[in-house]
Amino acid sequence: MYFVDIVETEGLGNRGYLAGGPRTAVVVDPPRDIDRVVAAAARRGVRIGAVVETHVHNDYVSGGPELARITGARYVVPAAARVPFAHTPAHDGDTLPVDEGLALRALATPGHTPHHFAYLLTEDGREVAAFTGGSLLIGSVGRPDLVEPRLTEELARAQHASARRLARELADEVPVLPTHGFGSFCSSSPQTEQDSTTVGAERKSNDVLLKDVDAFVADLLAGLDDIPAYYAHIGPVNAGGPPPVDLSPAAAADAGEIARRLAAGEWVVDLRSRTAFAEGHVAGSYNFEADGQLATYLAWLIPWGKPVTLLAESPEQLADAQRELVRVGIDRPAAAAAGDPRRWVRDGERLRSSGRGTFAGLAEEAGRARGTGAGGTAGPAACDGVVVLDVRRDSERAAGHVEGSVHIPIHELHGRIGEVPPGRVWVHCASGMRATIAASMLDAAGRETVVVDDAFDAAGKAGLRVVRPEEG
Repeated sequence: MYFVDIVETEGLGNRGYLAGGPRTAVVVDPPRDIDRVVAAAARRGVRIGAVVETHVHNDYVSGGPELARITGARYVVPAAARVPFAHTPAHDGDTLPVDEGLALRALATPGHTPHHFAYLLTEDGREVAAFTGGSLLIGSVGRPDLVEPRLTEELARAQHASARRLARELADEVPVLPTHGFGSFCSSSPQTEQDSTTVGAERKSNDVLLKDVDAFVADLLAGLDDIPAYYAHIGPVNAGGPPPVDLSPAAAADAGEIARRLAAGEWVVDLRSRTAFAEGHVAGSYNFEADGQLATYLAWLIPWGKPVTLLAESPEQLADAQRELVRVGIDRPAAAAAGDPRRWVRDGERLRSSGRGTFAGLAEEAGRARGTGAGGTAGPAACDGVVVLDVRRDSERAAGHVEGSVHIPIHELHGRIGEVPPGRVWVHCASGMRATIAASMLDAAGRETVVVDDAFDAAGKAGLRVVRPEEG
């Protein structure tokens, strides 16, 4: 009897898998912090006999080379990836024994990358699971624009053909087990709420299996969103063979060290909640909440290679953050501190505070600016006289925005802070997480800010005028 265990990396929206029988298992698309995989194998009492990659990843650093090294497992990589390190090249149709009666069959599925493979787990010759990597996802497919812009349309067409090959070769009941698509920017469409799927379910709901190739490609290309900047660095790291990780504690930073690093232009990142940060923080520090999408947004926004010092409420929060960051190639914090934030500033210095509010509070301020009270008396309020900064992506803003707001996507803000009009700035996103990051950047530049810690759906209900596409 076979098993499949999920190795979840929620912050990045990815999954790796441990699959096998009573004695031996194979690992598909392992995360970089491989101790989680080793622990999963130990719980099962199995030996890891092979580690396989569906493709050279762009969104996280693979733990494949290190996992293969420490376990002595065979390391299987698509042949066309042409990586320089020791590996077993996978070719279309290759079969890899896993355990008695269990095998893994390689299936070429180009599209997400030119060299992409899916792997089909078979039990006594019958397919029982499909590890689809970045090809067929839950309700979507992996995006085809991460390799080379000139190849995007060609890869989108290949993605259509690959998904249909999977559907053609597999029975309806076979589970589809993708690597991406649980919030990952590698998915070509927004995250689905579904947590699992089968080939049959995808036949009924996935555009790639419902639309002809021309319609599918046109819609896919029209819907592609921004690419996190760090993807450009992760691909080459994986292609060259990532080094082992070091999760030992970073060097401790006192108040003087924190001040010196800020003065040197390095990044000091406060991992605490937006509430704690607003109440008191080191002037010049940025707030990337540990329980948000820390790895995605810090890696996206920080100049690549810039030293980073982490500030946290506890050593455990620091350790968790280090683990998250190594997954995206931020290998070692320059320094770190945890505990009472009053110890992070030098004698005679004070912590800086900042504002938090809601869309209702913003509507009241807009009303006061117009001299009409909360929301005004002449219908929904625009934001005349109030600086409102929308840091959502272009695609989100296109679906509706607060009239009079300034739009600078979060991933562009660091280089465009000078474009934010003077005055106290109310910063919003869709829920408050990205607004918190953006407001801290403005705060570090000396601006007075208010984080709109609220869902965007509340804007219209609060009496603000929200412009929708149909309104022009």
